[in-house]
Formats: sequence, C-alpha cells, structure tokens
Amino acid sequence: MKKKPAEGICYLVGAGPGDPGLLTLRGCECLRRADVVIYDYLSNPELLRFAPESAERIYAGKIAGQHAIHQEETNGMLIKFTRAGKCVVRLKGGDPFLFGRGGEEAVALAAAGLRFEVVPGVTSAIGGLAYAGIPVTHRTSNSMLTIFTGHEGPGKDTSSIDYKAIASAPGTKVMLMGLKNLATVTRELTCAGMSESTPAALVSNASMGRQQTIVGTLGTLAELAKANESGTPAMAIFGEVVNLRGSLNWFENRPLFGRRIAVTRSRTQVSGLLEALRELGADAYELPTIRIEPPREKTAFVEALADVRSYDWIVFTSPNGVEAFFNAFYTAYEDARELGGARLAVIGGGTAKKVREYRFGIDLIPKEFVAESLLKEFKKLNVEHLRILLPRAAGARELLASELENLGAIVDDVPVYETVPERVDVAGGMRRFREEGADMISFTSGSTAINFMKLGLPMPEGIKTASIGPVTSGELRKLGLPVDLEAPQHDIPSLVEAIRRFFTISN
Repeated sequence: MKKKPAEGICYLVGAGPGDPGLLTLRGCECLRRADVVIYDYLSNPELLRFAPESAERIYAGKIAGQHAIHQEETNGMLIKFTRAGKCVVRLKGGDPFLFGRGGEEAVALAAAGLRFEVVPGVTSAIGGLAYAGIPVTHRTSNSMLTIFTGHEGPGKDTSSIDYKAIASAPGTKVMLMGLKNLATVTRELTCAGMSESTPAALVSNASMGRQQTIVGTLGTLAELAKANESGTPAMAIFGEVVNLRGSLNWFENRPLFGRRIAVTRSRTQVSGLLEALRELGADAYELPTIRIEPPREKTAFVEALADVRSYDWIVFTSPNGVEAFFNAFYTAYEDARELGGARLAVIGGGTAKKVREYRFGIDLIPKEFVAESLLKEFKKLNVEHLRILLPRAAGARELLASELENLGAIVDDVPVYETVPERVDVAGGMRRFREEGADMISFTSGSTAINFMKLGLPMPEGIKTASIGPVTSGELRKLGLPVDLEAPQHDIPSLVEAIRRFFTISN
C-alpha cells in the first residue's frame, strides 16, 4: 500500500513590530515546526532561530520599491511548498492582514485549495506606539482610531486615500509606511481641514533598541523628520494622545537605551544575555562566533558514562558541559540514582544553575568563578587517590586537570563537547556588525574571542570590549584586543551589571 503523502499547511504569521518578545506563542509554535520559512524585510531575522536548523529560509523582503521576490513569485512559492506537503511559515512584520498583503496570499492559497492558518501579530500601529509611550486611545482624549497607509501601489494614477474623511474623523490617526511621502500626507491633511497645531509624532524602528521618536505638530513633523534623518520603518501619529508621551515614555528612559551591543556567544546560549541587556534598553544583537557540537572523539565519554558510579567527584566548568553530560547520561540511564555517590563541584553561578535544573545539589562552588579558585578549595580537602571526572570542552585549559593530579587525584579529563567556528549568519548579526558596528562587543569565553577574530570583521572605531572574566580577558589581550571592562563575579548577571555601570559612568 502506498504511503499517503503528507498534507501541507501554510501559516501566515504576524511577527510583530520588531521586538522578538512580541511574537505570539502560536507564532513561535508554527516556527518550531516549519520546513520552510519565507520572511519579510519587516520581520526581525532573530525570529528565524526559533525554526529548526533544517528549515529552508527564504528572504522575500521589499524595501522602498526594491523587491527581493515579486509578490506573484511569493504567492507561487507558498503554493508550491504547501502543495508538496511542507509546513510553511510566511513570516510577516506586524499583523499579516494590516497593509501586509497577507490577504492576497491567503486568497491565493484558498484558490489553490490548500490548507492555511492566519496567526495574527501585534501591529506597530498599536504595539509600536506603546513602546513610544503613546496610547492610541485614552478615555479623556478620544475613543476612536483611524489607521491608513502612506504608501500606495506605484501603479495608481490617483490616490485612493480620502484625506477629507481622515481629517474630519475624530480621534487618533496613524499613518503606517510612506515616510518619503510624509510631507505630502501632512500637506493633504492640512488642506483637508486638520489644524497644523495638531500634536504629532514620528516613530522609527518601533519597539527596537534603536527606536527613535520625534515629536512635533502636523505642520512641523515632515521638516523635523528630514532634519533628524529619520529612517524606515517608520509611522506617524496625529492626535492629542501624543501629549501623553511626556509621562508615559517608559521604553526610551531605560539606562542602556540607544547603546548598540554585539553579543558573542553560541546561538543556543545567546538569548539569556541578550534579554538581560534588552531589559535595560540596549540595542543588543547576537553575533554568534561559535557553535556547540558533540566531540569528534566519543570513546572516552562513552567509557566514563559506563563507569560513572566509580567517580568520587564530578567537576563541571561550564553550562555547556553540564548539558552535554546529562543529555548523554539520561540517554544511557533512566534513573538519576545511576550517578552513584559522586559529589558535584562547579565553577560559576551559571554552571550551578544548570546543574540544579537537573535536580542535583552542589557540593562545592568557589567564591571566585575561575579554575584557580576551585583548586584552592580542593587543596583544603584530601583528594589523594580519589577519582574525579572532568566533563568539559575539547581543548580546554590543562591547568585544572594537571593540578588535581598533582594533589594525588585520579583525573579523567573527558571532552563532552567542542566549540567550532559559527559561519551561518541566521539572525543577521554579522551583517549588522559589518554595516552598523556597535558601541560595545561582549565576550563570554576565550573561544568566542578566538573565533570572532577568525570571522575577519572590521572593529569599529571607538568600540569597547566587555569580558566575563580573567581567562577571557587574557585571551583577548593575546589577540591584541583591549579589555575595557571585566565582570567582577565572572558570570552573566555580573557582566550585565558591569556594562550598565560602564555606560552610566561614561554618560
């Protein structure tokens, strides 16, 4: 009997205004199961990391009339992949049905008799303006909202926008897109009867760390936008609610707002540091330089797992080592008690946190999160003839293993993972660093620094470097890079706080 072909489906997913945190849970679920992702210019490329590595990623963006792929081709791809039984995600900025041509794509899929689902997104007309401290409605000001586009199809001979209707409508007016037409739009609204003194604002890159907000009036906004060289994507808002920004501007008042920080970690680790910096308002973006992979030589790891009950101590030096070890351990064993009576030692708060996620306690953690400090603690104990397992990265520093052996311990230094250079620029961080630079670049290990240099990216003039600890700092200096700040506690929270203080002082 022939196997029935898989039935494809296309999800039209709204990516929100820019902040990755505004993607809906349903949208994230769709990305996680995607075989193909076709994404727009206005959808944050960082969202692509939610898709499986095996998923095909196709850029179909449009920038001011420049089309990577024409709409008819996009429709054709959606039909082709869905008909082939694929799970297709069409990732669109904002909401797919609000000036996003999602309606056209849905019509094309329906006409082809294919399954599709619409996943609404947070529109910048509401969510983006909230990040600028501007509520689109307010009980004391207005209870009506008009949304219109400032960018119409290039083939039109005359505008289909009824400026008189917009001008006469009570409440807030929001113009999406059409920054280059702002002067024309404001002039038309004035001619249609709107007062030139109407409060107005222009918000660029809404909800992102590089957000810019300009406040003026209907009569002055276009000139202010030109003088400030406002960029796209941008939207304009007209109405009394703009005056509330003075007291409601929560996002742009954060301590690191406007600071552009490149984060060099592996793609699987970068989110925690990114989120912490973004909470402080930074325009933080991922610049992964390493990829975590299983070790090429697995024999020693397999043997250590088979004999795991014989160890007196297991020493973890990084969260990656913890994860690699326990993933393999629970593949080999179903019962946590198979670990035996080994005591657990760790270096660093992040490593300890990862061990506790597997419901194991910590027997030894040094005050300073470096190997030298752990060795001081072991010197207080009698480890002679004790068996110690050291599951960590291939090619790690020999200091810890050799010094434990000098104390009389029997040490199995076992590679459970290795770091390799990251060459895939999934979220566009390498492109951003090359084109936009950064105010600061952070390094969380020596390997991130080594592999960053291998990328051959130019270091922007005046950029500062942030190091997580002395070992990383030493590697940076070996590579000829300065160390502008070092985290005193050698972990992520301490690094974030050091960065915050650095920019607070420099202000």
